[in-house]
Amino acid sequence: MTAPRDALSVLEHDFLETRCKILEVAAALDRIDRAPAHQGDPPDPRLGLLRQGIEALLEPGPGRAETIQRIFSLAYDPDWARNLNVAIRGGRSR
Repeated sequence: MTAPRDALSVLEHDFLETRCKILEVAAALDRIDRAPAHQGDPPDPRLGLLRQGIEALLEPGPGRAETIQRIFSLAYDPDWARNLNVAIRGGRSR
């Protein structure tokens, strides 16, 4: 088993890729802001989710990826297979 890398090693390895991803997010938000709005449409809840995700990035400490995954995830539905008309192996049918 290899020892975990120290913070400086992680930063040296991941800095450029992470910077690129941040620029991609900024560009997407710029495109949204520049696009004309549809009159009378309610605000799209996805934009709120993006803002929540960005705010979660600013929180210190580990666990941001899990927090952001939860922001963008649906609550568990125990009847998901039936609701989505999915056949489950072992006898349950569509």
